[in-house]
Amino acid sequence: MATLSAASRVVVKIGSALLVDRQTGALRQDWLVSLAADVAWLKAAGKDVILVSSGSIALGRGALGLPRTDLPLEQSQAAAAVGQIRLARAYEEALAPHGITAAQVLVTLEDSENRRRYLNSRATLETLIGLGAVPIVNENDTIATDEIRYGDNDRLAAQVAVTVGADVLVLLSDVDGFYSANPALDPAAKRFDRITTITPEIEAMAGDGVSGLSKGGMITKLLAAKMATAAGCAMAITEGSVLSPLRALDLGAASTWFTAHGDPQAARKRWIAAMKTRGVLTVDKGAAQALMTGNSLLPAGVRHVEGDFGRGDPLAILGPDGRKLGQGLSRYTAEEARAIQGHRSDEIEAILGYSGRAALIHRDDMAV
Repeated sequence: MATLSAASRVVVKIGSALLVDRQTGALRQDWLVSLAADVAWLKAAGKDVILVSSGSIALGRGALGLPRTDLPLEQSQAAAAVGQIRLARAYEEALAPHGITAAQVLVTLEDSENRRRYLNSRATLETLIGLGAVPIVNENDTIATDEIRYGDNDRLAAQVAVTVGADVLVLLSDVDGFYSANPALDPAAKRFDRITTITPEIEAMAGDGVSGLSKGGMITKLLAAKMATAAGCAMAITEGSVLSPLRALDLGAASTWFTAHGDPQAARKRWIAAMKTRGVLTVDKGAAQALMTGNSLLPAGVRHVEGDFGRGDPLAILGPDGRKLGQGLSRYTAEEARAIQGHRSDEIEAILGYSGRAALIHRDDMAV
């Protein structure tokens, strides 16, 4: 069974009801301080950590004196605009004593559905992690309309976990796991310690959330589990309101673990390999050998570019003999790729007029 101790990259989802006091609308400062200590503990153990945090609307509505009932879209977006500042500052102040830099990343559903935006989001998150920062991801509620919303941070957290290749996703919730029925309504409901396959019977057991601040019910958590586990990421649901909830989970607190199917990198490679290609890159012998040893494809090794494609589109990669070596997601448009083919990465800025990415296709975005 997956554990936090065995993980190398962890995504943690934090609901509004954990961060914001239900009665006063104020930040639960002592809880956030304990969570920051948990994050520092994970990072000290060499793990990457990404937080997906609700709370901006809940914090903003209190600051603006708005009611705790459902708000019209315009008021929700106004509350988010005020609350995002407070939320980011709260994480910054909580993590700073541990020497950890917090970074705010705001996304919408469009960012994961559009390949170019997806690649940009992934590159930004990877860079932040590489620099030692902890990304705090939230839905961009100030601009998102129903058409471009996730609508809940459970699925957003799962998408982030898939995007960054996390091996563990933790949903800190107002319940301590997945139950056979809603435990708030049925005293006989039993919690599952482990779920290896999400069957129709399991899906039928999911009910709606009972929290006054959290929108995500158990149905959204199952959808998140499906998305995460299919990408090789194990997922846990556990009670999050206790102090130091991540340490508590690692020490055996009540929870439900959903078993990953494979590993994140293998799942991502299968996803890329199954895409319909939009163009073709023919590479020289040196580049072909470099790809076989796990390196990225640099412009210098490209000899011919075919097709009309955009950033993020899947491309076939052919060796000098015309044999297909694999395929991957382009970091450049067809026009840009033709301009920089055969050139060193340090020449890209002079050719295109702006600083681009060193690789035409990064090894993480390639199935060979």
